[in-house]
Amino acid sequence: MKIKDLIVGRNVDSLEARVIDKSEPRRVMTRFGRELTVTTAKLEDDTGSINISLWGRDGDKVKVGDRVEIKNAFVKEFRGEKQLTLGRRGVIRVL
Repeated sequence: MKIKDLIVGRNVDSLEARVIDKSEPRRVMTRFGRELTVTTAKLEDDTGSINISLWGRDGDKVKVGDRVEIKNAFVKEFRGEKQLTLGRRGVIRVL
């Protein structure tokens, strides 16, 4: 799957992209009242770019310049832009 083909509300079975930017981890309060760490990374392929939310230790797995494979992610809209999230079943792996 390519970034240009991602549709809000749909699952992403598999996507390969390069990490082109990564924020510092920040602490957030979830809607369930838990405090967690989230890192935002920007992914790019030859068709476009998209942000991905990396929760907890997933943020430590990648660095700028890594090629990654995303499996079982979900596309949502956040502040008017498409964004990937791994959810509970999603996996990110450095290639």
